Amino acid sequence: MSFLQRPSWPGAGKLAPMTITLSSDKAGVPAAPDGRLSIAIASIIVSMALIAVGNGLMFAYIPVRLGAEGYDPVWAGLIVTGLSAGGLAGCILTGPLVRRVGHARGFMVLSALIALSNTAVGAGTYPVLWIAARALYGFAICGLFIVAQSWLNDAAANDVRGRVMAVLSVAYIMGLGVGYAMLALVDIREAQAPLIGIAFTALSILPVGLTRLAQPAAPRAASIALRQAWRISPVGIAGMLAVGGLSMSISGFAPIHATAKGYSQDDVAMLLAAMPLGTLILQIPLGWVSDRVDRRFVLAAAAALAVAAGLAAVGFDGRTLMLLVVVYLVWDGAAESIYSLASAHANDRASKEDMVALSSSLLFAWALAGFVVPGIVTGLSVVLGTRAFIYVSIAIAAAYCLFVIWRAILVRPVPAAETGQFSPMTAQAPLPVELAFSSQDQPST
Repeated sequence: MSFLQRPSWPGAGKLAPMTITLSSDKAGVPAAPDGRLSIAIASIIVSMALIAVGNGLMFAYIPVRLGAEGYDPVWAGLIVTGLSAGGLAGCILTGPLVRRVGHARGFMVLSALIALSNTAVGAGTYPVLWIAARALYGFAICGLFIVAQSWLNDAAANDVRGRVMAVLSVAYIMGLGVGYAMLALVDIREAQAPLIGIAFTALSILPVGLTRLAQPAAPRAASIALRQAWRISPVGIAGMLAVGGLSMSISGFAPIHATAKGYSQDDVAMLLAAMPLGTLILQIPLGWVSDRVDRRFVLAAAAALAVAAGLAAVGFDGRTLMLLVVVYLVWDGAAESIYSLASAHANDRASKEDMVALSSSLLFAWALAGFVVPGIVTGLSVVLGTRAFIYVSIAIAAAYCLFVIWRAILVRPVPAAETGQFSPMTAQAPLPVELAFSSQDQPST
């Protein structure tokens, strides 16, 4: 079986990345022909890839524009913190929105909020306004990913669901890379980047607006149970906390630091565009190995690699661009790999009845750390400078590595026959489950 596949319940199907399907009643709805269904599923993936292009461009544009205008880097840090706060709100509030208006309208509403956020950024360099605008963006992009993933989960059959989610993740990562690279093509002192971001957001609405993919029924509520999730998988919960902080620190503050160090607009674009490649390059071999040995050893190795890359980022800071590109590519790839490996490990240890609460708790832990850690980094930046994110990231990765090794010594591994199979994901998007969604595979609560 390919490692991109998600086995069906029961048994080994507990893994593929937190993919929980929505409750839906499809009685009376004729099944779409396979070809038409594939086109409809592809339309959602294309929409998310288009959104990613605009989002990647805006992510790179904001710190460079602030630097060009002479603003203190702390402002850029506050904007990243605002984005993270919006993402946490999106994880919690998307469910009620979808229950009210449905998936298609919810997708369009959230896309409109991203366009509105980009419009506010394009209105001029007003950092306080940008904090609010990026918080709105964080809410919307988190909600969009939740809606897209849950919609795809409902549409895709069990035997292809893992591959569909893997394609969505890869498409989004590639879109981010294209958006990052586009920074080199825009005039940083004009509103070209926000306008391009708005254009790609508008384009993303078209495939979803034209899709004939049936909408799932309104989702039921699922609760957060952190204590229960910790009992099931301490390594999984700790991994989500670690990677929530790592992902937002590295991807959010790398362009801020590079701009403050005097790297050019083109240099920042190249650095950021290379980082998603690390996610694609490292996750597949690490995932392949994790399917064959105790995942905790692979998690510890990924965390150790993140520590080593972070130390290299300190040692080579301000050096030749291409050297930094390689360092950050490995650093980001190792950190992002913790995301998918930790969720896979948590699923290995969960029973079918535990999955909804576990998935919701993993998502909440990821979102909470993604909000708290950028605030800490921003505060430390006042004292330590823009390098603070490197030190915080090293500390997080080192602490998690030691914790995983301790757990591996203390607790026996899950037998290989009882584990699921790895599927690549990105920590730039929430786990494929929403706090208010539960699965048709789960008992009613």
